[in-house]
Amino acid sequence: MWRDTTLDHETRADALIAEMTLQEKVAQLFGVWVGASDEGGEVAPYQHEMEEVVDLEALLPHGLGQLTRPFGTAPVDPALGALSLLRTQRRIAAGNRFGIPAVAHEECLAGFAAWGATAYPVPLSWGATFDPALVRRMAGAIGQDMRSVGVHQGLAPVLDVVRDARWGRVEETIGEDPYLVGTLGTAYVQGLESAGIVATLKHFVGYSASRAGRNLAPVGMGPRERADVMLLPFEMALREGGARSVMHAYTDTDGVPSAADEQLLTGLLRDTWGFTGTVVADYFGVGFLKTLHGVAATWGEAAGAALSAGVDVELPTVKAFGQPLLDAVADGRVSEAVVDRALRRVLVQKAQLGLLDAGWDAVPPALTGADLGDPGALRATVALDTADRRALAREVAEQAVVLLRNDGTLPLARPARIAVVGPTADTATAVLGCYAFPVHVGARHPEVPAGIELPTLVESLRAEFPDSEVVTAPGCGIDDTGTDGFAEAVELARGADVVVLALGDRAGLFGRGTSGEGCDAETLALPGVQEQLLGSLLDTGTPVVVTLLAGRPYALGRAVRESAAVVQSFFPGEEGTPAIAGVLSGRVAPSGRLPVSIPNGPGAQPSTYLAARLGQVNEVSNIDPTPAFGFGHGLTYTSFDWSDLAVERAAFGTDGEAELAFTVRNSGDRDGTEVVQLYLHDPVASVVQPVQRLVGFVRLALAPGQAARVGVTVPADLASFTGRDGRRIVEPGELELRLGASSTDLRLTASVTLTGQVRVVDHTRRLHAGFGVTAL
Repeated sequence: MWRDTTLDHETRADALIAEMTLQEKVAQLFGVWVGASDEGGEVAPYQHEMEEVVDLEALLPHGLGQLTRPFGTAPVDPALGALSLLRTQRRIAAGNRFGIPAVAHEECLAGFAAWGATAYPVPLSWGATFDPALVRRMAGAIGQDMRSVGVHQGLAPVLDVVRDARWGRVEETIGEDPYLVGTLGTAYVQGLESAGIVATLKHFVGYSASRAGRNLAPVGMGPRERADVMLLPFEMALREGGARSVMHAYTDTDGVPSAADEQLLTGLLRDTWGFTGTVVADYFGVGFLKTLHGVAATWGEAAGAALSAGVDVELPTVKAFGQPLLDAVADGRVSEAVVDRALRRVLVQKAQLGLLDAGWDAVPPALTGADLGDPGALRATVALDTADRRALAREVAEQAVVLLRNDGTLPLARPARIAVVGPTADTATAVLGCYAFPVHVGARHPEVPAGIELPTLVESLRAEFPDSEVVTAPGCGIDDTGTDGFAEAVELARGADVVVLALGDRAGLFGRGTSGEGCDAETLALPGVQEQLLGSLLDTGTPVVVTLLAGRPYALGRAVRESAAVVQSFFPGEEGTPAIAGVLSGRVAPSGRLPVSIPNGPGAQPSTYLAARLGQVNEVSNIDPTPAFGFGHGLTYTSFDWSDLAVERAAFGTDGEAELAFTVRNSGDRDGTEVVQLYLHDPVASVVQPVQRLVGFVRLALAPGQAARVGVTVPADLASFTGRDGRRIVEPGELELRLGASSTDLRLTASVTLTGQVRVVDHTRRLHAGFGVTAL
């Protein structure tokens, strides 16, 4: 009966469950990470304490839930990796009496994390594009490549909202505003799911609010911050994106680890929001309940706590959900009904993926028609970094470049001699984040080439300015303290028409970089002696164009006021340096906007533009948290005039909507893109509110002299917040709808009034303003 594809997935799952033994049921609830411990040392901290030595042959008669990272554990030719996965899946299916294969999952945060696959910009760069359609196309391409070689599930996107920029995983986030994170994260989910890949929302929830920006540190936020800031992106991506999986956060909030939080994983996620997909563990997260959080005394208790809370699958490999769970069920500490509940979700998802079908075929699309008996002939026959993929990576990188400052030096006017100085100037991997394969895995295999072309900034500038002499010196290392290289850098600067100073980060994992998972920062000062190098070059009097290849925002010191220009790029991927070079030459019109604020000083964290009044500059504190460059900021090579605001509906009920219209004109002499940003300011509310928050945006590409009339419909639901009793409400009263080029560059303001009674709204409320653009 469960093979009958005319039946719905739930009926098929129930029929299969009725035929399974307890051991067969439990086997579907964990993954196996083949080869991870063979790679020399630990792939992740505490790995060996958390993993069980797995005998795959012994497991096969019972089946297997998931295969962990068949492409992302060690470098492997994509075709040979697909063949290996195919053979493993056939072994798994042949080994159990039901013939069921495993779900194969992979990382895909900045592209498919496989050797030779396209390395796209990191999510913080997606945020800088303010372009959901572009992110959707990118995710669709990533999903197609994953699906082509037999992968079923992708562990992305990260929907954590930045609360403290010292946190090492800032590069993995989309930004510091929940609406921006939710909108672009939803677009990513839509793209990935459109390719048939199960998107996994992570980390649910609050991980980015870890105390002092320390990885896995406790989270102390209150219920309203959790609801109005941290949960919104997940709500959006589930409702509008259709994500089929969620990954719990490592952290505890007010003492309750997410992996054991039944109110979160079952009460909110399933009972309130109606989520029917799977909840998977972050790697070793179930075991952490015993070893790090101390809320379980045994592996069996950890399994029971996670399973009861709503975790369905233990990843990356089995520990608690193996024999300890079997023993806990046998002695009555865990109900078999709880096992069946998780199993049903797993099997429904396998049915959706076609893995329960009698006609299931292990051969992935990339190997269809190939001679599978000749592995040597297969090598290099599967391309994951084609010209069209590189072109898409270039498009994302170009739109993500943010021009922070420009005194008129940019675009460069054919300089005779360019001095390219700095620790990221001539380093190929300087464009990659910590989850790009050459960094995430390749760092452990220095003998293996990157598998993709990674032009350095020096190389790209030489290609962009063929008539200019381009000279280079590092000046210093990323986080070194030595200054011996300053003299050479200063000498080059004095003899050049312009200096391009390349500063930034080195992505890595668990202390092996200045940005990335487990690479948290004590302050937001540039790593090492980079700020001193900047000062030495500014002192030469030669114009200095600062370019940043980084994973987080940094305080830029003298560059804010003394540099000729500042160009920010957040780990822009394999096509990042050609994109930057194009902006410097003027071939590319800069259109990126900041998804995070750039601080004025290295301290005063945590800080966010979403601060309430007392979180901004005031007379009761001597610390001024005003950023050097605010959220949403980004310059262009042209200018835009905003005018003719019309408020067509200034008063409306708490269930109604406002209607605005205004004109934006390109008043300069170059093509350009204005990013119209809509902020909501609630001057009086029953609980403290941010001074303003983003509730909508639209990109406008306009030629010189071209104008567009923009209409905006703003539903009252966008003014909702979590009230004192924990319910989401819309209150009557005055509001300001602020239209601007950034959070600190407001151009037009409409005062509107909400009338009527306080209205309670829920997860079915409207989430977006409506934008209509008419060319004039």
